[in-house]
Amino acid sequence: MTFNNKVVWITGASSGIGKSLALSLSKENCKLILSSRRKTALEKVKSLCDNQENISVLTLDLAETDTLAGIAEHAISIFGKIDILINNGGISQRSAIIETTIAVDRKLMEVDYLGTVALSKALLPHFVAHKSGHYVVVSSLMGKFSSPFRSAYCGAKHALHGFFNALRLEHDADNIKVTMICPGFVNTNVARNALTADGSKQEEQDSMTENGLQVDVFTKKMIRAIRKEKFEAYIGKKETLGVYLKRLSPRLLHYMVLRSKVR
Repeated sequence: MTFNNKVVWITGASSGIGKSLALSLSKENCKLILSSRRKTALEKVKSLCDNQENISVLTLDLAETDTLAGIAEHAISIFGKIDILINNGGISQRSAIIETTIAVDRKLMEVDYLGTVALSKALLPHFVAHKSGHYVVVSSLMGKFSSPFRSAYCGAKHALHGFFNALRLEHDADNIKVTMICPGFVNTNVARNALTADGSKQEEQDSMTENGLQVDVFTKKMIRAIRKEKFEAYIGKKETLGVYLKRLSPRLLHYMVLRSKVR
């Protein structure tokens, strides 16, 4: 797959992985739509990109699912089409299950799962009509196996795999592709922005995130996976081995995660 003459829509584009994707893809011969809740931050990202005449900013809130169909129509009208939707927007969580309010679980499902699904479904008729389209979904290794103190996040990411694997099967004949990107630890602000038990932000970096892949290194690997139209890509350091270990011995993975004392 080539990005040549494609229109790429990136959610969660105001920081972290989304920002890095915008900077990298702006060097390609494609057009970009950058979305998040924060217009000022999106404009800042745009100002750092190459070929700014090919970049448009469009705000959205994934938690407001009723608005996403109209926003998808607007996105299509900007450049006349969408070829690739990179579902990158979302939030994380760090708290023990027994302490976590159900409102936090609901928030993670609303943003990370339902918001992503609603936006993707809003764009689906456009992809079907053109017999072409590519969903890129930033899931997590936590969508393949779980870790303590991330229960709501794991639940939402596992749900994404169930939905998009079904979508890939239903629309294979429509030439619609799905690539699930599963990051391990990437050095972004995801931990600082993670919700705690009462819904407040953690505001602190954790050592595993800080020692994870640098975001530009991750982005190169992610773009390579998109080009290859991979079904799934596991991108990180040694933590990616958990995917394969779960297949071979779920019990051994259980004990190894316990020993790692992930927090």
